[in-house]
Amino acid sequence: MVIYTVTLNPSLDYVMHLEQLKNGLTNRSHSEALYVGGKGINVSMVLKQLDQPTTILGLIAGFTGEAIKQEIERLHIPAQLISLSHGFSRINVKLKGTDETEINGSGPIVQQQDFEKLLDCLHNICHDDFLVLSGSIPSGLNHQCYIDMMNIATEKGARVIVDAAGENLRQALRYRPFLVKPNRQELEDYFGIALDASNRHQIVNAAKRLQQEGAANVLVSLGGDGSLLLDETGMAHIMPAAGGVPINTVGAGDSMIAGFITGIALQRDYSYALRLGTACGSATAFSTGLADAQTISRVLSTLPPEQHFHI
Repeated sequence: MVIYTVTLNPSLDYVMHLEQLKNGLTNRSHSEALYVGGKGINVSMVLKQLDQPTTILGLIAGFTGEAIKQEIERLHIPAQLISLSHGFSRINVKLKGTDETEINGSGPIVQQQDFEKLLDCLHNICHDDFLVLSGSIPSGLNHQCYIDMMNIATEKGARVIVDAAGENLRQALRYRPFLVKPNRQELEDYFGIALDASNRHQIVNAAKRLQQEGAANVLVSLGGDGSLLLDETGMAHIMPAAGGVPINTVGAGDSMIAGFITGIALQRDYSYALRLGTACGSATAFSTGLADAQTISRVLSTLPPEQHFHI
């Protein structure tokens, strides 16, 4: 079993810590850090902490793309990265002061022939593997790229996880993914409704609508209100938030996906998968970067009991 993650638009994330961001003035940070970014890459990095076999698939360009490749090699994560002939992989600037402000780059324009090289990499996927599709789609491609990747994976018998919003999610649901992971805001935008995160009946109904459109399992992250999983057997699982003070939102959802897949791979149990997913997402939220194995284990041991019921 291998968990493949796809990052079509990876980045270098330049994180700057400020006392306070003052618009229109020169601001100076008191510390900086540089990370490889991209939702699929984040998933793979947390999977590495969980000792799960993973391979990163992606598109890179220019000197920033080479830096991304070198960092992935340093982490000893297998990867198949297609180098584009033009442009450069994006740089995202994340300003952390009294509030968090992000400025995300757009990334290079991708030609169809380059994307087809990435599709060729997917032909190695096997039955019982997982494919994680998440993150933004670069210029030059559209939601059809998700469909093309899902077609290959499902024909091979792999399970597909989709972390996308809007039209990308709508199109992906037609191909019956194993899991989708919206947050509350994405659910609201998708259905054009307002949801109260504390009203579990509302969240369950919205998740059920996604199942009716094609998702086997729906995992909804609710921030400080915990998370909810509606599994393919018709069971709703509710997990309260972990105790702690969040200091970082970047990568928490990706970490949750990594934990959920690992839980399924290890125990084939949805309750355990939700607990481990919650532990991983919370561990990242309590860390300055992505969660490490020690923090995940500590948070997992402190999680409150899960509630579940048939719908």
